[in-house]
Amino acid sequence: MAYAEDGSRTNLSALAAVSRAPGVTGRGGPYPLVYTTVKADGRTVNAVAEGRGPVPAPVDRPLVTSGRWVRAGGVVVERGFARALGIRVGDRIAVSGRIFPVVGIAVTAATAVYPWSEPWGPGGGPSDYAGLVWLTETDARALPSPFPPAYILDLKLADPAAAAAFADSYDMTVGSPVQFHTWPGIASQAAVALRSTEPVLDVGAWLLGLLAIAGVAGLAAGRAVQQTRRAGLLKAVGATPGLITCVLLAEYLVLALLAAAIGLLAGSLSVPGLSDPGGSLIGTLSPPASGTVIAVAFLAVLAAVLTTLAPTLRAIRTSTVRALADSPRPPRRTALTALSLRLPVPVLLGMRLTARRPVRTLLHAAGITVTTSAAVALLTFDARRAPGLNLGSATLPDPDDGQGLHLLMAVTAALMLLAAVNVIVIAWTTALETRRAQAIARTLGATPGQVTFGLALGQVLPALPATLAGIPLGLGMYAINAVGPVTLPPAWVILTAAAGIVLAVAALTAIPAQIAARRPVATVLSSEIA
Repeated sequence: MAYAEDGSRTNLSALAAVSRAPGVTGRGGPYPLVYTTVKADGRTVNAVAEGRGPVPAPVDRPLVTSGRWVRAGGVVVERGFARALGIRVGDRIAVSGRIFPVVGIAVTAATAVYPWSEPWGPGGGPSDYAGLVWLTETDARALPSPFPPAYILDLKLADPAAAAAFADSYDMTVGSPVQFHTWPGIASQAAVALRSTEPVLDVGAWLLGLLAIAGVAGLAAGRAVQQTRRAGLLKAVGATPGLITCVLLAEYLVLALLAAAIGLLAGSLSVPGLSDPGGSLIGTLSPPASGTVIAVAFLAVLAAVLTTLAPTLRAIRTSTVRALADSPRPPRRTALTALSLRLPVPVLLGMRLTARRPVRTLLHAAGITVTTSAAVALLTFDARRAPGLNLGSATLPDPDDGQGLHLLMAVTAALMLLAAVNVIVIAWTTALETRRAQAIARTLGATPGQVTFGLALGQVLPALPATLAGIPLGLGMYAINAVGPVTLPPAWVILTAAAGIVLAVAALTAIPAQIAARRPVATVLSSEIA
């Protein structure tokens, strides 16, 4: 795109010479470009109005996504600009004080995305934040403006890769009245709008992966008793250890591959929303590459195998008689268990549950730490957000900040949902594994309320240090990926969020704990003896 700062004979002659330069195979224009303002919904913002004809040009044909192309007395608004102002087809807006009906919404590749639609400032100076509208050439030239209309010329080259060299050859000409915007520069500017999403996607994917692995490990531990009994039945009918391993792992592998396929589909469908923060970009939905599919499937299978292999091997090594008897595995005894003897009954039960299952406690704590870090990062991002973009006398939302915030909210919501599922699974698994111990405690005088409190406390105790550890982790994670200075939210906001996470853990744990504590003692003990 070649640009002349006014319509003088010298400048227009220079543009005409550029259009006849070697390597140019097509041109559109020159078109008048008027520096103006747009008023909509009570807000007046800077804009540039490009004069175009009603017939599509040979170069740069804006894609009309809603309505129709320009006509006399009507205006077409660039889609990102229209989205920021809340403009729709049929609305009426003021351009330089003149009222025009909005006849269309369009997207172009010839200018940078909103809010950088102004290629150059008045007089050829630096550009400012501005939106883009199209009018007929007659309507554009009739707009009142403190600056004379500039003129732009859209060029198509035989060798698109030579665009930068073509522009540089004119830039080196002394006193050249023509400036250029090349497609690599415009594409680079469009990529800036996507940079805020990349750290959120990268870090969020790792955090979700770690939390998912912890959840699968907890689920596998919960099904260990069923796997042990199934392994005993298979041994009784003569199955080999290899066959038993394949049978027990098959269900996890099938579910892992099914989940990977659903994840790939969901990720592919979400690409358009993630790759167009302001509404100024368009693209086609392409399926994931074969390398991506293979990598996702491999990671899903690897996660399933690593998290379920230990329970599977434990089930195989259990004797047939013990496996069929479905007797509970003896808990580990640690120094912390002895220290809990003098504590109140609910605290004693909770500390013993925590101490006797160190691996599961660590997985639970890791999930809470990941969730807290994401919540702290979200609060920090929200504290840093600017009030918006200053487009003259009004401020409009920043599409970069909006996209980053929405994506971070989605990742945090997914982490919290997955963490909630993990908490419930771990609490229910612990209640099942300790049903006999809890029944014995009740025969010795413990009330159902004390047992419920003890089961809930077993999950809350590791959640407390995990939540505190997630606060600096979230701040550090955000600081590493942030662009520019980091603004910390008030301490009370972070502490309130951390306290809310701990309370949520207690509430989610209390549900399965209360169900388990209400089982009749005689039924539990008789089933264990049988």
